[in-house]
Amino acid sequence: MKIYFPQWQGSGTGKNIEDGAHTVLEYLDDPDFIKVPLSEKLLEKKNSINAYEAIIDQLSRLKKEISENQPDNLKIVGGDCGLEIVPVSYLNKRYEGDLGVIWFDAHADINAPHESHSCNFHGMPLRTMLGETDEGMHDLLFSRIKPSQIHYVGLRDIDDSEQKRIDTDNIYYSKNADTGVLVETLRSKKLKNLYLHFDFDVLEPTDYDKTYYQVKEGVKIKDALTCIQALTANFNVVGASVLESVTTKRDELSPIKPIVDILMKA
Repeated sequence: MKIYFPQWQGSGTGKNIEDGAHTVLEYLDDPDFIKVPLSEKLLEKKNSINAYEAIIDQLSRLKKEISENQPDNLKIVGGDCGLEIVPVSYLNKRYEGDLGVIWFDAHADINAPHESHSCNFHGMPLRTMLGETDEGMHDLLFSRIKPSQIHYVGLRDIDDSEQKRIDTDNIYYSKNADTGVLVETLRSKKLKNLYLHFDFDVLEPTDYDKTYYQVKEGVKIKDALTCIQALTANFNVVGASVLESVTTKRDELSPIKPIVDILMKA
């Protein structure tokens, strides 16, 4: 199942996130993508989460769409990282907890609402999926994941509270791709199925800088591709996303087209 869900409300201002997602969708030119509409509710803060009601509303629509279709595989073009709580928790339930979550991202996205300085939900999805945050958000989950299922690639911008949470459960993370180590780690855990979350800010900005955030010393595009290819060759990739690219110009997608292709067309 292919879904276009350009949620931006979890990011704060959301500048160009929706338009950036649409640019990726236009590039793919694939009529199989289902478009899930966004909410028109007010962007008010509640329970230490900005745009709380809007996010609840539109993620409920996403959950309903997936529930009705019961797919074995999900490909998501978005949007901000907060949307991941629905597809990841669905596939985790579908595969009975045999799901490795590979988080290609410069950021940890594992804050609790009361720990977040910004109160933007795109910094909270993994903590939500662990079942440790707002109850209203928990109602959107199909299941909860375990810390051992999380594997960060390219992580280098971490809040102190996030580092503490990562250290508490010895969650796997690497600033680089470290493909061989990652593959062996997944094998040691006997995980067979993977979800590949790809926030384009994981990339080195000199390779690709059309991202909502830019964080220096990122993963090179060639190394990201090598890692994705290895994961695809060794495991069953049952879901993937491409998120938080903000360019509105098709030609500026050129550097990342190989990543979009391997994640969304394979």
